[in-house]
Amino acid sequence: MKQDLPSDPDVRDKVILAAFGSPDVRQIDGLGGADVLTSKLAVIAPCASPDADVDYTFGQVSFEQAFIDYKGNCGNISSAVGPFAIDQGMVPPVEPVTTVRIRQTNSNTILVAEVPVKDGKACVNGDFHIDGVPGTGARLVLDWSGTVGAFTGRLLPTGNPRDTIEVNGTGYPVSLVDAGNTLVFIAAEDLGIKGTEGAEEIEADQGLMETIQAIRSQAAVLLGLVDSPEKAALQSPYNPFFAIVSPSAGYVARDGKTVSPEDTDLTARLSFMLKMHKTYPITGTVCTGAAARIPGTVVWDMLQEKARKNGTLRIGHPGGIVPVEAEGVTENNQTRITRLGVYRTARRIMDGLVYIPKSVLSGGE
Repeated sequence: MKQDLPSDPDVRDKVILAAFGSPDVRQIDGLGGADVLTSKLAVIAPCASPDADVDYTFGQVSFEQAFIDYKGNCGNISSAVGPFAIDQGMVPPVEPVTTVRIRQTNSNTILVAEVPVKDGKACVNGDFHIDGVPGTGARLVLDWSGTVGAFTGRLLPTGNPRDTIEVNGTGYPVSLVDAGNTLVFIAAEDLGIKGTEGAEEIEADQGLMETIQAIRSQAAVLLGLVDSPEKAALQSPYNPFFAIVSPSAGYVARDGKTVSPEDTDLTARLSFMLKMHKTYPITGTVCTGAAARIPGTVVWDMLQEKARKNGTLRIGHPGGIVPVEAEGVTENNQTRITRLGVYRTARRIMDGLVYIPKSVLSGGE
């Protein structure tokens, strides 16, 4: 809860870093999981505005430097906000589904959660399974359509469905899209890969990763997140995400299951925090769904005609398949996104106290 943190932003961040054990790549002296996927937090507070029920601030906690990146959002962390708000008594429970309006303070946009409720609490048990996540749980729905233009003010920040970024004398066609988070989309073939490679295989190619980061750094400037490419890795390591897309294809997922091309509409691999994602993040899923509804984007060009018209886009990723309800209307060459629905599960794991060294609050005394 916001009320449990110091009001001074600098002291607040020092407390958070100490709680996570950062900076330390193993985060030994803290709660962090020493992985970009498990070094995140949500700060929750009641919302004073009538437009939402709760305020939610997302932070990506670095374990390589004393830095918390607030220039983004996370779908998995967002999934827990609605159930938490209900269980904490911040939102009155309504059965069988409680709608929670969440103001995402990083971008001042509204995310709507539809949370299953029973006996006054958010449901935990259920039969809904997510590829890449063990077990099953109660399905909740998040509609991200209110986050379009969250960080740049526009669905297409440059006004173009496609731009060209030059790196080392080579021009790379990309699409820059802002929905949920900002993303750079590029065709796998333009990077010289198939697009079905696993995260580890891509990350092991140092030259490829350097190219990805160089393109991403220039995109960060075009998006207005930094004022020079050299500052992207330090000042905006989280946003933009970088998605490598290709047509539907067959491959073997991380758990050994075969993903068939008939079961997907698009194949995608994604990089964030300068590393490859082991599955596919929800905010990346949301933005990919939006890009799929914009004629002329890199994503649009990967899709068959049926997939361009379907209300649900099925994305094949290293961990399996993730669907997104993606609907939009294009008139006069302008696309308006009307629905970006994704499915998640969430449960409370623990309540507790985190002990912070006194030196963090006393300035080293």
